[in-house]
Amino acid sequence: MSEIKVNSIKGVGASAAAITVNNTDGTCTANITNKPNRNLIINGAMNVAQRGTSFSGTAQQYTLDRMQINTAGNDEIAQTEQATVTSGGAYTSGFRKCLKIINGNQTSGAGATDIVHLKMVLEAQDIANSGWNYTSSSSFVTLSFWIKSSVAQDFPITLRSEDGTRQVYNMTTGSLSADTWTKITKTISGNSNLQFDDNNAAGLTLFINAFVGTDYTTGSLAQNAWSAWSGAKQGDNMTSTWYTTNDATLELTGVQLEVGSVATDFEHRSYTDEIRLCERYFQTSFEQGQAPTHGLSKCIYKLGRPYSSQNVAGMHHTLRTEMRATPTTTIFTSTNGSNSTTNRVSYFSLSAGWSSGAISIHNSSSTKQFAFDGTLSADLVLYQFNFKAESEL
Repeated sequence: MSEIKVNSIKGVGASAAAITVNNTDGTCTANITNKPNRNLIINGAMNVAQRGTSFSGTAQQYTLDRMQINTAGNDEIAQTEQATVTSGGAYTSGFRKCLKIINGNQTSGAGATDIVHLKMVLEAQDIANSGWNYTSSSSFVTLSFWIKSSVAQDFPITLRSEDGTRQVYNMTTGSLSADTWTKITKTISGNSNLQFDDNNAAGLTLFINAFVGTDYTTGSLAQNAWSAWSGAKQGDNMTSTWYTTNDATLELTGVQLEVGSVATDFEHRSYTDEIRLCERYFQTSFEQGQAPTHGLSKCIYKLGRPYSSQNVAGMHHTLRTEMRATPTTTIFTSTNGSNSTTNRVSYFSLSAGWSSGAISIHNSSSTKQFAFDGTLSADLVLYQFNFKAESEL
């Protein structure tokens, strides 16, 4: 009977072979495509937007969770928003939200120091413990994402290591058709010069560049290879068509970075799981995308003093998720929802109504909670406040 040779076994609808057969020695390799926690990018589907759904007027800011927009030299700073995906390949792949960059009117043209780019920073320990043998050129991570531009051109992509001597890996999307969702896949090898420390500091940064001026680019820059970082290695010299087109748009979703040489299907995490990952870096007591307002206080503490002569008070508020590092905490008063510049918490006395509190936020917050201390001016009070806590990289 003749021998039947099979190169691979692929499940229905799968994008990669589940089992690869070596016809020389008969060994089989399983390519697990549904293992959990394989995506090193947090909020890659752009579903979580705790800070809001539209942003403008700031040169450097976090917008959708874990996504930072950097701009420089713009005549009109690009706006960013959480937009809805309604059709195309990204839609049929299960995405309903995207990050959308809207270019301004760059009346003076494309300047040498102008920048518009999206930045994602990953913790060093997440790379060090990912299973990627990053110092080996035969070990890989794979980057994939969906992108849509209103202007037909290509866009530079940059990976930068942050520990030791910074290294950079430059790529491009290739030429995109206008107004068409396109899936980009890039496989990146390790390199002996890479270093990722086992700590909670910045380890790996991904840049997706809408525009980078010539002061930060290099003509004929080597692509798909690691080299030492310099300020002029943020991409090959690029066309300025998108940047000089008023109100041009660039949309992005489905960002995934995973260990291995194959781009598996995107890991669609539940909203509950995704927001908990985001809260390691930013969390609030009020609803996503909303301002803290009177009557919606989420943090309420009842305090009393056992004797009128004892007026020292203290309390601890436990954060929902332990944060990456000690957060910068802002307290919002319950009376008007505005930021209390004195860091004081408004309170409601059961006999006196709303008045100015004497409890202030303690300077020594931890990654799990922040503390208050101060004095009580009434026998029984309800302290009410909202907060935001930030511990970004």
